[in-house]
Amino acid sequence: MSDHPTRHGTTGTNAGEDRLSSVAVALGYDPALGDSAPRVLASGRGAVAEQILALAFANGVRVREDADLAEILAVLDLDSEIPIEAFAAVAEILSYVYRANGAWPEGLEPSPLPTRGETP
Repeated sequence: MSDHPTRHGTTGTNAGEDRLSSVAVALGYDPALGDSAPRVLASGRGAVAEQILALAFANGVRVREDADLAEILAVLDLDSEIPIEAFAAVAEILSYVYRANGAWPEGLEPSPLPTRGETP
């Protein structure tokens, strides 16, 4: 993983479970490379999840905790696109990551908000 602004992760643990059952999923999205949807770059549980998180933190990759989403994404094959059912949740995370990094992928920059008196 790198500090590429389109890399991000989602992690999750279920209440009452220990670190051995933690889940981490790393996602990537780069429309310039032809991605039509975010892809699963890495996923794992327990020690592997901890390694994914350690790499993310070491490379400045933003991490967002969402146990339910992590469980859904963890069953996907590596390099597979996320399912349409996860689009809204992943879009929210991508928006958070892009805003936090201050960088949007080329062509995906948000439109400026209308000023008072303007209509969108």
